[in-house]
Amino acid sequence: MLAAISYPNIDPIIFQIGPVAIRWYALAYIVGLMLGIWHLRRLSRTIPAFMKEIDADDFLTWATLGVILGGRLGYILFYKFGFYLENPMYMLYVWQGGMSFHGGFLGVVIAGILFTRKRNIDPFRFADALACAAPIGLFFGRIANFINGELVGRVTDVPWAMVFPNAGPLARHPSQLYEATLEGAALFIVVNLMWRRETFRNRPGATTGVFIAGYALARSSVEMFRQPDAHLGFLLFGSTMGQLLSVPMFLAGAYLIFRAKPAK
Repeated sequence: MLAAISYPNIDPIIFQIGPVAIRWYALAYIVGLMLGIWHLRRLSRTIPAFMKEIDADDFLTWATLGVILGGRLGYILFYKFGFYLENPMYMLYVWQGGMSFHGGFLGVVIAGILFTRKRNIDPFRFADALACAAPIGLFFGRIANFINGELVGRVTDVPWAMVFPNAGPLARHPSQLYEATLEGAALFIVVNLMWRRETFRNRPGATTGVFIAGYALARSSVEMFRQPDAHLGFLLFGSTMGQLLSVPMFLAGAYLIFRAKPAK
C-alpha cells in the first residue's frame, strides 16, 4: 500500500558537531518549556494577581526537572519496567527516547506543589495558569514525535495515510498529528477561553480540571488510531496503556471541576 501523502522524512538530528548532536526532540522540549513559561508570565499579570512574573521565570527549572525526571521514570515504570530492571544502565540513555506524558505530568504536579509551598502561592490558581500553558509543550512534543517517525498510527487506507520509516511498508494514521491537534492546539484554545472568563477563573482548580479531563479524553480518543506499543500490545478489554493511564486522570479532572467553588 502506498501512502496518499508522502512522509517528509526529516532528519531527527538538526546538526551535529563531533559526538554532540542537536535533535528536534530536544529542541521541542526546550521551545515548549520556554513558550510555556512565557505564557505563564503573561497570565501572572491578570487581576487579581496571584504570583509575580519572577515566579514564572523561576518555575522553569522546577518544571524542566519535573518533566524530564517524571517523564523518564514514568516510562520506565509504566512501559518497560522488566527491561530496565534487567538493564539498569539504560535508564540513563534518555537520548534514545522513552518519555511518558503521564509520568511527566506527575513530575510537574509534584514540582508545582513544592514550588507553591516555598513561594506561598495559591496552588490551585497556579495550577490553573499552568494548565493554560501546558498544551504548548504537548503540541511541540507531538510534532517532534512525528519528525522522529515514532509512536505511529495503525494501518489505514484514509487519503492522508503515510508510510513511516521503520514501521513497515503499510500506510498508517499520522496519529502524532492528531495528538498535536487535540492535546495541543484544541486543548490550548479551550482552557485559555475558560481562563478569560472571570466567573470561571474565579473558581480555582476548575481550569486545571478541564485541562486534565480534556487531555484524558483527547489521548484516549487518539489511542484508537495509534499503534499500541509492540512490547505491550492491547491490554484490558482491548485498551492500550495510554487509555488505562488516562482513566485516573479523567476522574481527577472531573473531581477538580466539581469541587471548584467561587473564591471569596
